[in-house]
Amino acid sequence: MTRTQRAGTSTAIASGTLLRLARWPVKSMGGEFLASATVDRQGIAGDRRYSVLDLERDPPRHLSAAQAPELLRWKAIGQMLHGPGGDSWRLDDPAASAALSDALRRRVVLQPHKTPQQFISGSVLVTVERSRRTLESELGQPVDLRRFRSNLHLQLDSRPFAEHAWQGLTLCVGAATFEFLDPCDRCVIAGRDPDNGRKWPELLRHLQRSHDLLFGIRAAPRSATPVRLALGDQVRVDGS
Repeated sequence: MTRTQRAGTSTAIASGTLLRLARWPVKSMGGEFLASATVDRQGIAGDRRYSVLDLERDPPRHLSAAQAPELLRWKAIGQMLHGPGGDSWRLDDPAASAALSDALRRRVVLQPHKTPQQFISGSVLVTVERSRRTLESELGQPVDLRRFRSNLHLQLDSRPFAEHAWQGLTLCVGAATFEFLDPCDRCVIAGRDPDNGRKWPELLRHLQRSHDLLFGIRAAPRSATPVRLALGDQVRVDGS
């Protein structure tokens, strides 16, 4: 049950802890769960700083796992790219792009970006554990958190899926503050296994029927300077 209490001039809508913390250095590839990370107004440090550019297109365009599910079998950890066969390369090593081109059977290059390439610039994606567990119960199957590629996964005392109505509210995680933006409508990537790319169409059909295809909510960091986040940080959702 949602807990309500006065905190200064704000009302605490929900509270809890930071349960998981993740970044995805290359868009559409596997990423990494972290014990701690820095967040600033651009998002989580190191998150979505590379994308895969398809050189076979004219003009070249970014390639996602929606077009190339094989990308999900690759993982980026820090500055390293790890292939499904166990080989590793630095992300800025031309050999990494060459290996990826061979695997995808098309000419691609890992393109670095000065600013993160989130769907909404300067944002993080937030999910809630109670909603994930409820989704598992509804589907009768485990639901891997990696399908949703969130940055902050929260343990909260709110009711399941309450976060979809939090647009404009304030999120406090440790010393960092965020403003909730729009809830996240899911694309086909959530319906693919994060290890092998295998389709699970019922997941998206269920989200469409029962939750307007939504899972999670985006939030914009508001801290003026970089702030360190760590697992177990206290979390609070404040209303006005």
